[in-house]
Amino acid sequence: MNEIFKNAIGKAAAGQDLSKADISALLKAKIGTEEQELYALAETVCLRQFGNEVHLRGLIEFSNFCAKDCHYCGLRCSNSNIARYRLTTSEILRSAEIAAELRYRTVVLQSGEDKYFNGERLAEIIYKVKKLGDFAITISAGILTEAEYKLLLQAGADRYLMKHETADSGLFAELRPGTILSERVENLKLLQKLGFQIGSGFMVGLAGRTGSALTEDILLLKELKVQMAGIGPFLPHSDTPLSSCKPGQLADTLKAVAVTRLVLPNAYIPATTALGTLSPRGQQLALKAGANVVMPNLTQTEYRKLYQIYPDKKGSDEQPLDSYNRVKKMLEALGKSVAVGRGDGIVV
Repeated sequence: MNEIFKNAIGKAAAGQDLSKADISALLKAKIGTEEQELYALAETVCLRQFGNEVHLRGLIEFSNFCAKDCHYCGLRCSNSNIARYRLTTSEILRSAEIAAELRYRTVVLQSGEDKYFNGERLAEIIYKVKKLGDFAITISAGILTEAEYKLLLQAGADRYLMKHETADSGLFAELRPGTILSERVENLKLLQKLGFQIGSGFMVGLAGRTGSALTEDILLLKELKVQMAGIGPFLPHSDTPLSSCKPGQLADTLKAVAVTRLVLPNAYIPATTALGTLSPRGQQLALKAGANVVMPNLTQTEYRKLYQIYPDKKGSDEQPLDSYNRVKKMLEALGKSVAVGRGDGIVV
């Protein structure tokens, strides 16, 4: 075993703080013994913190309009090959009713950066959704104003998810025209200051970034003290400038999940749908490498296929009950169970 890796995994096993060099060494875990030791330790840490429970977050993708033109995303505003939609309040509430029927404890309201859904409209939706069940509500709708964030809190929102995708400020600006990384980071800090539980995350394999190049992404999550950390592979979309790029690799993504678990033992880390799209067993493998969240889709099927951040998304043809049953069966096969609590993180 590589001596540098051995020292880093030893520190992680002892619960010691991991340096930048340690994180980089763990991300470079070699196929075979090193990878397996990394995954096993990450699962041990996850079991110690959360037991064998996995939290289900019901996802409602309420709009695929987006004002941004990110080079990696199929929702980009310049993509004229996508049929756009916005769910009505009634449609959103129907999906939330299904979440209540299936006893989900978190509803995630996600969209592109659609300026139609301003703070007032979002607050009205949140207030009505909150009345339907004992939910935590997560919002993922991009950057808003401080006044709008406050409106969402007052209406009953609990969490805000805003992935940074890459901690490389130059690459961020290149792939997200008209935006800068520091603005996104400052908004995450503001959201936490206001009282939200916050989530961020990154793509593995974006512009070829793997291994030690992802160290800064994990360190940024640590700096932000996120309660949620979303990590998935880059999956190219045919209607973007990155259409010819290679997708992120399964092993690289699993290592990033595992190392993030070791750095952030208390974080809620999803086995992402993107991982399940990349590989039939991607989500199962992530749940054995430190992940403890799955996000089944509650969006109506006719709209679900149009929310194409990347193509051929896993579960696009399923009904909400089918998605729930598939995930529950997957967890049972892994010796895990559906969590009964909301899964709130600690706001620091």
